[in-house]
Amino acid sequence: MTRARNPYVRLAWDAWMLGSESAGVIGLRAMKIAAGGPQAEREAKRMIDEKVEAAQALQVMALSGALGFTAPAFMNKTLKHYRRKVRANRRRLSKT
Repeated sequence: MTRARNPYVRLAWDAWMLGSESAGVIGLRAMKIAAGGPQAEREAKRMIDEKVEAAQALQVMALSGALGFTAPAFMNKTLKHYRRKVRANRRRLSKT
């Protein structure tokens, strides 16, 4: 007999990873903003714009059913949505 896997264990890991990756991006952004100047202003504006855009995109996905119809599917796709954004920022900020 096969044992069913608990999807929430994987979701907890993915949420923890998102938090860990986000902390790294916060540090990179803080260093860039602390340096001051026009680049810091652009980064601060970009940060706010990205957060609003990501939240709006997620709302559209939720209302269209793109996030799925079960709690685990909804949570999984939400975490993937934000992790993609965080990874892109980490790559971008690590280059400079």
